[in-house]
Amino acid sequence: MTVAPESDVAALRARIATMFAERNAAADEVRALLGAETVDEDALTAARARRDILDATIDRDQAAVAEVEADNARAAATRAALAPFTTPTPAAPAVHEARAVVTREERTYHAGNDPRGSRFLADVAARFTGDFNAGQRLARHSQEEVVEYREKGIQLRDVGTSAFDGLTVPQYLTGLYANTARAGRPLADNARRLDLPADGMTVNIARVTTGVTAAIQATQNATVSETDIDDTNLVVDVRTIAGSQDVALQAIQRSTGAEAVVLEDLIMAYHTELDNQLINGSGASGQHRGIRNVSGISPVTYTDSTPTGLEGYGPLWAIQAAIEAAVYRRATHFVMHPRRFNWFASTVSTSQALVGFNGASALQFGSTNDAPYGAGVRGFLAGLPVIVDANIPTNISSDQDTILAVNANELFLWEQPGSPLYIRAEQPLVQNLAVRMVVFGFSAFTAGRYPAAHGAITGTGLGGTLTYGIAAS
Repeated sequence: MTVAPESDVAALRARIATMFAERNAAADEVRALLGAETVDEDALTAARARRDILDATIDRDQAAVAEVEADNARAAATRAALAPFTTPTPAAPAVHEARAVVTREERTYHAGNDPRGSRFLADVAARFTGDFNAGQRLARHSQEEVVEYREKGIQLRDVGTSAFDGLTVPQYLTGLYANTARAGRPLADNARRLDLPADGMTVNIARVTTGVTAAIQATQNATVSETDIDDTNLVVDVRTIAGSQDVALQAIQRSTGAEAVVLEDLIMAYHTELDNQLINGSGASGQHRGIRNVSGISPVTYTDSTPTGLEGYGPLWAIQAAIEAAVYRRATHFVMHPRRFNWFASTVSTSQALVGFNGASALQFGSTNDAPYGAGVRGFLAGLPVIVDANIPTNISSDQDTILAVNANELFLWEQPGSPLYIRAEQPLVQNLAVRMVVFGFSAFTAGRYPAAHGAITGTGLGGTLTYGIAAS
């Protein structure tokens, strides 16, 4: 594919600018003739003809510029896509020629040059106004994503039609957006994360249902124990999480940062819903099957009409005992609502707190890292790290929450590389002068390979009005 020289495009643009000036002069002449006391019909007809001819010529040349730029963008994208598979023949260097060797080119958008994503979003907006350079930067960014994931052995899904473009949001921005507000994805970030295969609407995990046996050999040369191993596929459905927002073109073009604010909120909403699905999804109507709705998880009921942090400490060990007895491995984390961890942490005795800060004295039930929400482990209770997650419901049986104990290695979360993707479409709402913004991603999740490796503490002891600063009894 041949690339038109930039000089040719510049010449076209210069001619268009000249014709715009001539066209405006003709339009001014038409208005002046119409405003005269006596209208010179011949002069008016001639001025209108010049104006209309210039309009048609400008439209034609603008269409030519758009076509050339589109061809150039496609040629650049094709070259970039073929580059990893092409070995160019190097030209013989001149004697004493100094050459620079580039080992890795800087990314188009990265945390150093675009920490809040303003350049990325400005280019997205400018591309739809015909800005050739913005289109080139976005095309280069898309190819960088393809090359990066290809190096990891991952195939990115293709998105986009002539009516809209699908763009991979720079991944350092999705992490930034995911952690700034809303409930976010504290549990999802601690699950066993895998790349979603490029094709298909299900993923499979082999699950051993009958294991081999070993036994004492009764006598020498006697037949030893043999049981055929048997497994079955655990089929996990791929689900789609998406959100959209229609934004007035005036807000995008005339305000400061409107598109960035909307995109940020869409990305945060996406991550929050994904995390919510891992905990509460029903498994029906396109939902993931969340931990709370997996059949066979280990249950513990905490019944107490006047609960205290000290009395709630026992169930934390009871759920660990139930999991270990069922699958012969420990839970790795507690997952609880922030109010529940703070309730435990506020419990005090007559001489000491039951939960202390790192480095505090012994005889405490746990510790807190004093970490911000969504930034990893908040602290430790009953020997396990605690993930605080506001997607834990607080309205179970009226006002109860729940405490989950999970083995993070048995929480399988497949996510589409580059998720979430961003679609920005102007054409569907052009008659409203609006832009449709869509964020979406594909994922699959299961906690069902060993359901009993996870458990839930429920009951009246986790309900009622929480009182902080409780005295241990």
